[in-house]
Amino acid sequence: MKKNQTDKIRNIGIIAHIDAGKTTVTERILYYTGRSHKIGEVHDGQAVMDWMPDERERGITITSAVTTCEWNNNIIQIIDTPGHVDFTIEVERSLRVLDGAIGVFCAVGGVEPQSETVWRQADRYHVPKIAFINKMDRVGADFFKTVRMIKERLNAHPLILQLPLGTEDAFVGVIDLLSMKSFIWETEEFGKNYRIEDIPEDMLEQALEYREKIIERAAEIDDDIMEAYIGEQEITNEALIAAVRKGTVDLKLVPVLCGSALRNKGIQPMLDAIVQFMPSPFDVPPIEGVIVDSQEIMKCLPHKNKPLAALIFKVAMIEGRKLCYARIYGGEISVGQSVYNPVRNIKEKVARIMLMHANKKERIEKAGPGSIVGLVGLKTSSTGDTLCIETDKLILENIDVYEPVISIAVEPKTVSDQDKLAEVIGKYTAEDPTLKVKTDEDTGQTILSGMGELHLEVIVSRMKREFNLEVNVGKPHVVYRETIGTKHTEAFIFDKEIEGRRRFAEVKIELTPLKRGAGNLFKSKINDEMIPDGFVKAIKESILQSLESGVVLGYPVIDVEAALVGGSYKENISDDLAYKASASIACQKALTKAAPFLLEPIMKVKIFVPDAFMGEVIGDINSKGGKVEAIEANEGTQTIDATVTLSKMFGYSTELRSLTQGRGYFTMLFSHFDKT
Repeated sequence: MKKNQTDKIRNIGIIAHIDAGKTTVTERILYYTGRSHKIGEVHDGQAVMDWMPDERERGITITSAVTTCEWNNNIIQIIDTPGHVDFTIEVERSLRVLDGAIGVFCAVGGVEPQSETVWRQADRYHVPKIAFINKMDRVGADFFKTVRMIKERLNAHPLILQLPLGTEDAFVGVIDLLSMKSFIWETEEFGKNYRIEDIPEDMLEQALEYREKIIERAAEIDDDIMEAYIGEQEITNEALIAAVRKGTVDLKLVPVLCGSALRNKGIQPMLDAIVQFMPSPFDVPPIEGVIVDSQEIMKCLPHKNKPLAALIFKVAMIEGRKLCYARIYGGEISVGQSVYNPVRNIKEKVARIMLMHANKKERIEKAGPGSIVGLVGLKTSSTGDTLCIETDKLILENIDVYEPVISIAVEPKTVSDQDKLAEVIGKYTAEDPTLKVKTDEDTGQTILSGMGELHLEVIVSRMKREFNLEVNVGKPHVVYRETIGTKHTEAFIFDKEIEGRRRFAEVKIELTPLKRGAGNLFKSKINDEMIPDGFVKAIKESILQSLESGVVLGYPVIDVEAALVGGSYKENISDDLAYKASASIACQKALTKAAPFLLEPIMKVKIFVPDAFMGEVIGDINSKGGKVEAIEANEGTQTIDATVTLSKMFGYSTELRSLTQGRGYFTMLFSHFDKT
């Protein structure tokens, strides 16, 4: 790999709905850039980027994989992300460190549910995007319908840079509207060779029409092009490319390309587009961090001579060793260097730096701004942590983590494996922030909570494959929340002798229900004479900790305001311990008397069914107490948007197959907690 040149780096992610062809696109990129010497196919279980046995068996991407390749003297660092909603954290943390993204869309299915989800995630992080409309060779492929869906469903501004040359079985290549040439792929040599020809006469008028639209959009972005356009002067390709690049980086437009990755058509022009239109680390706004000592905001510029600023966005256990994936925003990191983690207030040593190619690693001595690398030797650091130097302490923005909604009980099949189970689960929770573990106090069982049935199923499968650990698995259980229905005020006086001295505290709190999604709030409505300010922090900590376990079934309490409205203080015998105990007991008593009740996770469900089965599917949703919110008609199929409680959706895959003779499928995403 060539020496790091930050302006030559393109950090991109491949994002899409499951089965849109993300991994197939990535495999072609690796082949044509010379990173792989043969094309790995997802359906054969040979894809380089889907290296985990579970990924190869299921034909889906489970964990985001990182690789690096070169094209036209540029370094392209790629993260191939999952398409299944159960693994959405993998997309979230990848988008956090990327400078650009390729949205892959199926020319038949168009903008599918998870495409919409990941696109909005990318919007939240202001990631510039290119749209690649894949599977143009498939029956029912419709390029212009997909472009319309991108505009309407994603609220994007697509700019067509290519037109398909033929469609379905007759798809042979693309018309490039910048060079005004046809690119036609050879059927042999795995698509490595293609001919460049003039545009067929029967498509020339359409090509000129869409080139004119490119010029019009470029004129809106670039004043020089506007002058040339008004003056009817010639506009060069170089000027158009620069304007499209500026519009892409500024999130004002989305270049649209097309092809068929499986048939090896359209990938090389997409690589050109990545280099031409995707930003380098210099082109995107610098990431901001908070200086620990002064709490000032600082911009991290992508220069080698700046202080180190790196973000750990993923932790993986590969061959039993901890590997931290990090994006370097400023400064350099070297083998043997001591780095500081201000989030955990610790120093760590970098033993090795790895350039990643899926699960294969290439050692390098140092890495600079814009690099995405694997770091070995960091014992304590985890996902979302910042790495810097101790003299320049800086914390970068953390990564959002989703709360789990489903849980299972797991226990080892042999007593001797009990300690091993705890160790193995510890490794997986270090990898995956959406995987939570706790011990049931009543039964002593280990409870694993995750984002969905598939998520937990994969974890259990990995236990057996990677650690030869077989477990008994209980039925999935819903992870509920609790809240209150009425306002209630409760006081408690703590007055006991502990460890040979008397301790006193009186706390009076008022709990008030809040609207759904408001979260928990704490307010102090007392003056310093009633309880000194120094103890209010201890009271707040105790109350918020008490809300982590409700009184109905012990689930976390949400959407409650806890106000400190009274209490008293006695000099020399009041302390933090007494106030914490008093606040905790008062909170639990108030919860009991404030009409507590359970909240269920409500799921957003999108169901795709052939027309003939729509009535049965809607009837089934109604029987589950679900609410149909919208129905969209497509050619031969219907898309049903509904909300249903998670507890009614267990085993729905089998039910839907039965209702639709195996032709229906659905996607499901957590929406909110509510009373049913």
